Amino acid sequence: MELPPYRRPRIWQTIYTSLIDCTLIVLWRAVVFAAPAGLVIWSLANIQLDGASMAEYLVDILDPFAVLLGLNGIVLLAYIVAMPANEIVIPTVLMLTVLIGRATGVGTGAGVLFEGDAASVETVLRAGGWMLLTAINLMLFNLLHNPCSTALYTIYKEMGSGKWTLLAVLLPLGMGLLTVFAMTQIWQLAVGGG
Repeated sequence: MELPPYRRPRIWQTIYTSLIDCTLIVLWRAVVFAAPAGLVIWSLANIQLDGASMAEYLVDILDPFAVLLGLNGIVLLAYIVAMPANEIVIPTVLMLTVLIGRATGVGTGAGVLFEGDAASVETVLRAGGWMLLTAINLMLFNLLHNPCSTALYTIYKEMGSGKWTLLAVLLPLGMGLLTVFAMTQIWQLAVGGG
């Protein structure tokens, strides 16, 4: 068996390559994609139309479809606006739940940024209409949905193909939607339609 020729490790080149090529470029992409998402989330929560925020209107539009999936409109809106950075989905869900709960007179008087103990989070979510099925489907969908825009951009750059990038979006998204829909149907059969 032949082995390739031995080369001495180049420690500084490895550190430079991993720091510049990987870390800083990925962080820059995250800033480029996540900053506009923050602006969109802020706008949806703060721009009022006829006394209600744009987020409330979008949640009302998404709610009928979300109920079929065992979720709610808030969760779907959070996934849509948090596509650039998946790590902001849960904070966005909590923020929208508090915001819409406050606007409709349901909920706790907690601010958007509240102490994260389990009791206060549970109170906010229950006031927002969450059930055990909502939480289970949120976890399932979070495991299976499409990658964030930074990962998609990396896939596009590496593969050089819009088709593969589209497949990287549609395949996990379809699997996530089908899984939570199936879970909802099984849940409703087990609970007896409720």
